[in-house]
Amino acid sequence: MPDGQNTGFKGLKLYNTLSREKEAFSPIDPANVRMYVCGPTVYDFAHIGNARPAIVFDVLFRLLRYLYGADHVTYVRNITDVDDKINARAAERGISIRELTEETARVYHDDIDALNVLRPTVEPRATEHIAEMIAMVEKLVENGHAYAADGHVLFDVPSMDDYGRLSRRSLDEMQAGARVEVAPYKKNAMDFVLWKPSAEGEPGWDSPWGRGRPGWHLECSAMSWKHLGKVFDIHGGGIDLQFPHHENEIAQSRCCHGTDVMANYWLHNGFLQVEGEKMSKSLGNFITIHDLLKDWPGEVLRLNMLRTHYRQPIDWTAKGLSETAKILDGWYDAIGDAGPAAEPDADVVAALTDDLNTPKAIAALHGLRAAAKGGEGAASLKASANLIGLLEETASDWTARTAAEPEVDAGEIERLIEARKTARKDKNFAEADRIRDDLAASGIVLKDGPQGTTWEVRR
Repeated sequence: MPDGQNTGFKGLKLYNTLSREKEAFSPIDPANVRMYVCGPTVYDFAHIGNARPAIVFDVLFRLLRYLYGADHVTYVRNITDVDDKINARAAERGISIRELTEETARVYHDDIDALNVLRPTVEPRATEHIAEMIAMVEKLVENGHAYAADGHVLFDVPSMDDYGRLSRRSLDEMQAGARVEVAPYKKNAMDFVLWKPSAEGEPGWDSPWGRGRPGWHLECSAMSWKHLGKVFDIHGGGIDLQFPHHENEIAQSRCCHGTDVMANYWLHNGFLQVEGEKMSKSLGNFITIHDLLKDWPGEVLRLNMLRTHYRQPIDWTAKGLSETAKILDGWYDAIGDAGPAAEPDADVVAALTDDLNTPKAIAALHGLRAAAKGGEGAASLKASANLIGLLEETASDWTARTAAEPEVDAGEIERLIEARKTARKDKNFAEADRIRDDLAASGIVLKDGPQGTTWEVRR
């Protein structure tokens, strides 16, 4: 048993997408628990939906470190720095690809640092693992699971008997509903690119098939293999990645290495929507972490995310952020400047070991808060909240940082109040609500009364 392993609680249980069941977690090697999570493609600022897996799997990382010891967990979260979206954005901005990826990666790190997300044990970049990618493609061709055609190398999907096991889709179903490019060089519609040629001006590396670059799916297979081995414990990411990305990762890795699985446990967080609608730039509700941090402390965003169980869809609202800020104010008031206790509360740990049940853990924290005004109770609340990345400041620091009112443009607020008044008069209540909620997200709360609408500044 590794030094530092905590055995005082029941075992960890996780919902495994592969089996569609909650399973007892049993690591391959308790001395080195291994987890891989798909990280960002660094071409633009990360949106609030991107924050969800970063926060969710940070909680799991913290929990694994607590259960097995900090030195016995290896967490790999990659950075994708070669991708067609990156090429297009760099050309659009008139800057080099390297300049774009370095700038975007820096902002991403700053943003998730503000969310109290720990840095992973290893943060590999795709461009640093081209040799591993080429080696995997060569092996897949040798094994009869891939073929070269017209400068490309493609994975031969029908060559894998149980392709679709993760998403539980049959090959016939996938082909019937496929919305993929049916290029003339493909043997089958579902075959996907492992390696593709690079045009002049595009990133490219020499390979047995000519100068080119890897397919997106291949990158994660190569990086996880390099840093975690052919089979590892946990692979995580958003539910949107389950198919085709994770399905294709499994296909490449298993067929290359001749294994029954790529990872033993697959975890997926649910979708995020904003104010009841799918987030999109066309709807005007596309929210970046960077912009939210201008109006809210990172802990507010983190707790607001964790109030919903990670596998459930979440509706991100201005009202929810205001409620969450009040919760944190109360918790910080309760802990004062207490130092952490030796151990987090047993009920909080029990909730987290039950498939990361953060709503139940937060309920337990509310109970601790009620009994925590100073003394040992305050230290227990702080230690328990620390386990999910909260209450990492003192009450004095929190109050000093959050007391400052946001800068406001009174004229702009009055203009928006008039626009809302017009929308309500026209019975365009959706627009009226949008204006109110946008102002609330910026710390401006409207109050409707007999004399009209007034406003006040709140954090």
